[in-house]
Amino acid sequence: MKQYFNLSVSETAQDLQVDLNKGLSSQEASERSQKYGPNVLEGGKEKSLLEMALEQLKDFLVLILMVAAVISIFLGEALEGIVILAIVVLNTILGVYQENKASNALKALKEMASPHAKALRNGQVVEIASNEVVPGDVIILEAGDYIPADLRLVESVNLKIDEAALTGESVPVEKDCKVVLAEDSSLGDRINSAYMGTVITYGRGKGVITDIGMKTQMGNIAGMLNDGDDEATPLQKKLDSLGKLLGIVCLAICGIIFLLGLVRGMELFDIFMTSVSLAVAAIPEGLTVVVTVVLAMGMQKMVKVNAIIKRLSAVETLGSTTVICSDKTGTLTQNKMTIQRIYDGKELYDVSGTGYSPVGDITDKSGSKKTEAVQKVLESLVLCNDAIYDPEKETIVGDPTEAAMVVLAHKAGMVKKQWDEKYPRLQEVPFDSDRKLMSTFHTIDGKNVMYTKGAPDELLRRCVSVDLGGNVEELTDAKREEILSVNQSFAESALRVIGAAYRNVDVVNASFEAENDLTFIGLVGMIDPPREEAKSAIDICKKAGIQVKMITGDHKITATAIGRQLGIVEGDAVAVEGRRISEMNDQELQECVKTVNVFARVSPEHKVRLVDAVRANGNIAAMTGDGVNDAPSLKHADIGVAMGITGTDVSKEAADMILTDDNFASIVKAVAEGRTIYSNIRKVVGFLLSCNIGEILVIFLAMLANLPVPLVAIQLLSINLITDAFPAFALGMEKEEPGVMDRAPRDPAEPIVDKKMAIAVGIQSIALALGTLGSFMYGYYVHDDLDVARTACFLTLVLGELLRAYSSRSEHISVFRMRILENSYLNKCVLASLVFLLASIYIPALNPIFSTVALTLDEMIAALVLAFIPMLGGELAKKVVNR
Repeated sequence: MKQYFNLSVSETAQDLQVDLNKGLSSQEASERSQKYGPNVLEGGKEKSLLEMALEQLKDFLVLILMVAAVISIFLGEALEGIVILAIVVLNTILGVYQENKASNALKALKEMASPHAKALRNGQVVEIASNEVVPGDVIILEAGDYIPADLRLVESVNLKIDEAALTGESVPVEKDCKVVLAEDSSLGDRINSAYMGTVITYGRGKGVITDIGMKTQMGNIAGMLNDGDDEATPLQKKLDSLGKLLGIVCLAICGIIFLLGLVRGMELFDIFMTSVSLAVAAIPEGLTVVVTVVLAMGMQKMVKVNAIIKRLSAVETLGSTTVICSDKTGTLTQNKMTIQRIYDGKELYDVSGTGYSPVGDITDKSGSKKTEAVQKVLESLVLCNDAIYDPEKETIVGDPTEAAMVVLAHKAGMVKKQWDEKYPRLQEVPFDSDRKLMSTFHTIDGKNVMYTKGAPDELLRRCVSVDLGGNVEELTDAKREEILSVNQSFAESALRVIGAAYRNVDVVNASFEAENDLTFIGLVGMIDPPREEAKSAIDICKKAGIQVKMITGDHKITATAIGRQLGIVEGDAVAVEGRRISEMNDQELQECVKTVNVFARVSPEHKVRLVDAVRANGNIAAMTGDGVNDAPSLKHADIGVAMGITGTDVSKEAADMILTDDNFASIVKAVAEGRTIYSNIRKVVGFLLSCNIGEILVIFLAMLANLPVPLVAIQLLSINLITDAFPAFALGMEKEEPGVMDRAPRDPAEPIVDKKMAIAVGIQSIALALGTLGSFMYGYYVHDDLDVARTACFLTLVLGELLRAYSSRSEHISVFRMRILENSYLNKCVLASLVFLLASIYIPALNPIFSTVALTLDEMIAALVLAFIPMLGGELAKKVVNR
């Protein structure tokens, strides 16, 4: 693709075959419209509701459940089959609902395009819909206009364009149509071009359209959004692996039982029913629903820490985060230019306070307040200024650089509105990108004074004297070098530097010639400062083993300085620029991101490559941002985090999480919440697995001992759905355990059921099987009644799991050291399960449904005593795995 920023204005016009004074003819515009198509952004193929539903049903665990349901119905156990199918339908509806709410990023991106454009056609300026512009159209540009497509500037008068949404640049970019740039110029450095969706903040100009639609930089982003498929989250992958494992184990056990039944000469129908019972026992039907509810409750908790989660599984993904890739402007910084240093020609002064708050002091190196010493500097900056400031609301209308000057004056008690009224502006010489200066004329104490501000090097060329505390002296070469040295030191500290000067004039003459023979009065250095809470949040990340990487479109020096202030950059490390990223292949970039923490002057494509490189190293990556340029990388990250206040609609739609306070510190709080939720999901999985494996062992051991099946399918199904699922749900509501952010993130490759959990589940399952089989054998041999034995077995199994739920509240702390009844959810769920249990045994109408009979007092006591064995097994498991 041709790079027009690398061509001159005349070469561009020649290549696009257009007369810059007349524009295209109507016929030529029509022909080009036919050739290039409309100036619109294309969307990806949208899935139908049916396609979404079918994707939900591909899950291996769901397929096993559906087969078990069909077999149950076929064998006459319609109730079991209907209940299982109801679970599958509920899970599918939840999944489709979540996916249907997902990414509308492209719609928001389309809305950012300009609705109309002023084009030069047949030598006349006409207003046309932005989707009708074509390559070669000459567009008239004025302050407030949105750029309708990518264009090469052919005329620029004091033109400034806000490109923050596209490049991350924190201040409007000064444009210059005359320059011809190198081929490798980054997007943020292309000062002779303008791009779709950006907005003109100052000046005027003219440009010729070079690219439209999907060929634009915005279209490039739209293409990346379309290409970025929604990958399964780590939790989804782990649950899917667990489901496949359970399904395979289930099929294997069913096969073994089938063969055992044939060897024992059982009826084929009985073998099928026993196999179905085992399938029901092996699969934790409630797991998917319980995890979904736990994540949904986690979403509600996240709101309290200023985080809105758009995708359920993103809640857990946060907890696994190992690297946070953060945008700089507005995320780690305030996106409010703030003056921090002042130089009055003699001394250096520090300025406290940040953002647009009028609170702060001007102090010398000893800490003494020195407002009067810099009075002349402040006077020039507040009068030679067009920004409008509301100190009560702390809001600004105007250029961010000028905003910083007005706020500085207010810190010294100089209210701009009052000074404008006291010393009204007589005339002005507006800012010009060639001069890089602005001047205004005022009458002060009966004298006409011209105040000038602008780029220090340009200003000094026009200065002949210097005002040192009221004493005007000749500006010597030595003094000039001293001022330039201070300017250089400010710049090396990543401060944007503005110089101030004045001149007493006899006649007010607003001309460029008036800006000569000036008296220098000072320099101010400003920066978009880091958020005060961001540094402590980054310290917490370090303690928690989470790397923080800053990825920004801003300059290398600025990015490195901010990174050093925040503690992201240490020692002699510096930022790596986008130009260097372009030179690296994927493998080199993967090595680079292991050690480099700040990347500057990056394009949207670079951000995507950086996120992909972080993930390729085995990390779980969270990406934060607020601009259109961040949207593709937000979508590529494991979890995309958009800013709720300053964020564009595009970034919010592409993200998984939105911060309502735009505060990096809120991400850290959300990570802590995510870790707690994952820990709780582990408790849920461990509890349900040990219950289900215990049930398998009960039936399997009974068959090996040539005993009748201890539990029928409906009993197993009711246990899994009611007396297991409800306590499991309550375990997902456990509070944060101490030290959750004092340990390193878990290995992303680590399965949910790791070695420790597998051992614990094994011990708990054996204890559950022993207690339950003991109760069954007591009823079968002592009372010689299969119905009594099955009911006693059912009772012991349910009570055992309810008691063990209290032990499962922590994988480390003994139940005897906890406040046992602290989890009110668990208390209520256990109570509800007990009511169900007693109703199924002692309400006659329910006995036929659940294959139960009423038990005598001694049978109840025996079952209750044996029910403590599973809980003791849970405590034994903690001792073994935590040695």
